[in-house]
Amino acid sequence: MVSGGELMRIVKPRETETQMFDWGTVQWLSEPRVTAAQNFSVGLVLIDVGKGHLRHVHPDAEEVLYVIAGEGEQVVGDVKEPIGPGVLVHIPLGTEHQTLNTGWEPLKALVVYAPPGAEAKYRDMPEVKLIPPGRQPVR
Repeated sequence: MVSGGELMRIVKPRETETQMFDWGTVQWLSEPRVTAAQNFSVGLVLIDVGKGHLRHVHPDAEEVLYVIAGEGEQVVGDVKEPIGPGVLVHIPLGTEHQTLNTGWEPLKALVVYAPPGAEAKYRDMPEVKLIPPGRQPVR
């Protein structure tokens, strides 16, 4: 999965597994299993039109969400805001949150957890389907 020298790792999305949920997909581009990063994890999230993940909490990690494309609604605690390209959302440790796609195209975002670990819990969820590297998710 990892290429490059000792100090540089280059990860191509087709080289990582995809986690598929009923609301969309996540590819973890940097996490301990992929790059051996110890202080953060980075994923590419696609949320399907009209979908979103349930409200949840990461008790041991802060989260940053950076919207690349699409439109949606972000809930952080009791605050609900529209989001779109160029918007960054910081979710403090232990804060309930939810991301919804309210647009007409997939909502594409980069997600960062610090420290890593929250992403590993998704692999064990009964509702996740793991798609091997190089394969396209098919619903």
